Amino acid sequence: MISCLLLARAMTALAQTPPAAVSPAPSVSAPAAAPAARGGVPSTEPRTFLLWEDGAPGALGTTDADKPTLTYYPANGRGAGTAVIVAPGGGYTGLAMNHEGRQVANWLNSLGVSALVLKYRLGPRYRHPVELGDAQRAIRLVRARAAEFGALPDRIGMLGFSAGGHLTATAGTHFDAGKPDAADPIDRVSSRPDFLVLAYPVILSRAPYAHQGSFNALLGPNPDPALLDDLSLDLRVTKDTPPTFLFHTNADTGVPAENSIQFYLALRKAGVEAEIHIFQPGPHGVGLAMGDAVLEAWPPLLSTWFRNRGLLTNRTPVPARGGAARGTAAPATPAASATPAAK
Repeated sequence: MISCLLLARAMTALAQTPPAAVSPAPSVSAPAAAPAARGGVPSTEPRTFLLWEDGAPGALGTTDADKPTLTYYPANGRGAGTAVIVAPGGGYTGLAMNHEGRQVANWLNSLGVSALVLKYRLGPRYRHPVELGDAQRAIRLVRARAAEFGALPDRIGMLGFSAGGHLTATAGTHFDAGKPDAADPIDRVSSRPDFLVLAYPVILSRAPYAHQGSFNALLGPNPDPALLDDLSLDLRVTKDTPPTFLFHTNADTGVPAENSIQFYLALRKAGVEAEIHIFQPGPHGVGLAMGDAVLEAWPPLLSTWFRNRGLLTNRTPVPARGGAARGTAAPATPAASATPAAK
């Protein structure tokens, strides 16, 4: 009887305790580096901030859906100087922020790689080129503030899943070297990613292998054929397309493996370094495929690709001509500031 009375009093007291205040997400004007915790140890908690502090260009409102963000997952002080922007999939109408976002960021952190999960704007509310603009802004921002993210300016890559893979490949085939006279210093920086990772990506824009739902959301039901060709990314590959790692499954009926295969063949024809892995089993949208006896092999294959490119080896940057950062063990990708614009 006494214990029941005490439990009732405790529950009443708990119910009367006011909830703790929730702090708003910091804006991009705040330093992106993780704040020091007690004892001077850097915080490893993720932080979310806006891509544009004063509102995104072309925003149709002020809700969360109108505010593209990055969520920064730091590499916990032992980083290799590499940062990866992660673009979750969702058919350009949603975002798989857990298994194609947070889980991927945590895995990248385990390699010593800083991760930033991109929340980009979605169709049908937003159409192309808004989504591409969000991705380009993310790349410019991370490169411009690379030191705050424990990264080097020539080690900024992008990893995308499904429709996020399409966005990633679009960023890797539609970029510029920056606008030198831009009022915003972030816009003066190159938007070219230094490497791409594409997991079961949407690439082809026309039947029979296109993911029609993604293109309907991105372009509307009756897009200009020229625009469809521009966003069939196998047609946009040049020698300046970044080195690329591709993963797909043969059993994927949502986005057939021909999407990755055609992009790989275009990379090969252009002389771009590329690696592709196509597994026999596995549905669309597996993420890291944790617990799958076959598909869980693909993240270790990616880590080996990172290692072979020098992306898991720390190095000290030294000044290079044009202000780009290079080091004594630079990866094979060219310096960002020296990259010609794609047309």
